[in-house]
Formats: sequence, C-alpha cells, structure tokens
Amino acid sequence: MAAATLLYHVSDLHFGFEDRDALDWFAAEVARERPALVICTGDLTMRGSAREFAAAQDWLGALAAPVVLTPGNHDVPYYHHMLRRLIHPYDRYRALAADLPVARLPDGVAVVSLKTIARAQFRLNWSKGRVSTRDLDRALQGLSHQAEKRLRMVAGHHPLVDADTESRGSTRGGKAALAALARAGAQVVLSGHVHDPFDMTLELDGQSIRLVGAGTLSQRLRISAPSFNRLVWDGSAGLVVEPRFLN
Repeated sequence: MAAATLLYHVSDLHFGFEDRDALDWFAAEVARERPALVICTGDLTMRGSAREFAAAQDWLGALAAPVVLTPGNHDVPYYHHMLRRLIHPYDRYRALAADLPVARLPDGVAVVSLKTIARAQFRLNWSKGRVSTRDLDRALQGLSHQAEKRLRMVAGHHPLVDADTESRGSTRGGKAALAALARAGAQVVLSGHVHDPFDMTLELDGQSIRLVGAGTLSQRLRISAPSFNRLVWDGSAGLVVEPRFLN
C-alpha cells in the first residue's frame, strides 16, 4: 500500500496584522512534518501594500515545503488606493507568486485555482465573493486537464456557499459554480475568508462535493484560535481533514 500524502491548508495570514506566534508555530509544524504541499487560500496581506507583500513573500519562501497560492480580497490595493485597485489590482500578488519556486504537486493530486475576488462589484461590500464566468471557465478548463488525477481539489478564497460560521462569504455565483465544479470532477473545494475552519459535504445535481475551510494565522480572530488544516490523503477516495489549533 502506498504511503499517505500529507498536505497543509492555511489561509488568511494578513501580514500587516499577522499573529507572529501563530506564524512561527505553523512554520515549525511544516519543518517538523514536511508536508508534500502547503495550499494557501488567500489574504496574504491586510491592505495589499508593498511592505506587507514583501513580508509575506519572505515568510512563504522560507517554509520547508512547496507552496501553491490563490488570492484573497485583501490582496488587492485597499480602497484609499482606488486608482491602483482599479487599474493594476493583482500586480503585487502576481509578482509574489512568480517569485516563489514552482511547486511540484504530489503524485495523483491536482490543485486548481478559482479566483473569487474582484476589483469592484455592483454592491457596497467588495470584500464578499464573486465568481465570474471567465474565472469559472478557467477553473473548469484546469480540471479538464487533470481528469486522470485521483484527488482533484479546487482552491479559492471565499466559500462558494456559506457554512455555519460567524462570518459569511456571500459569494455571488457560488452555488452555480460549485455545481459546475462537481460535474467537472472536483471532489474538494478549499477556501478561507471566514477565519473559522469548517468541513461539509453537499449533493448537487447528483454529484457529491466537499467544502473545507481553513481558519486564520492572524490577529483577526472570530470564534476559533489561530489554526490551519492538516489533510491526509490515502491515495484513493479518502481525505482526512484535521483542524490544528494554536494552544
């Protein structure tokens, strides 16, 4: 029997309002267990500043494991930099991602990114989620290229449908996107944003799909202590998700 694959799922680092003890704890756990991959589902920074991105890049680059990323709503320039937000919203995030080593995914595992953020929306709260047709099509195309992988995961920042958490993603287009991802063969959707972990399975159009949310390593706590998710995949259909909390 093949050895199990260990993955870490972390989110909402919020450099600029980070919890240094939580970050040090996570980095020590990575160094101790050496997961095959760290999946980070966004909000690397607090206000999307160059200083915050530099700090996030230094920390991510020093982890003793390969990293894959997806952006969060805090990873675009904040509202008082509206011109940059509207014209070049993703430049700093893309520069950070490009400077990290390319992650080699474990055998049999696919992680496809789904962007759930927008530079602007037709509602007052731009921090909430939105799945555009273009971004969904990109994720579906990515899944189509990974059909042979036995574990197919999608990583986005906002929960596509709301879980029983204090905070909400309120993701527009999320339920339809989730159904489309399930039809395309996605088995698990990883997210963050709400700062409390969750794990639930839904049946949509006859397809089963699992939604897993990570907590935060920042000072912006809701109900839970700082945390991350420890994922163990047995090489078949089994995925064990264990939230780990800082004592």
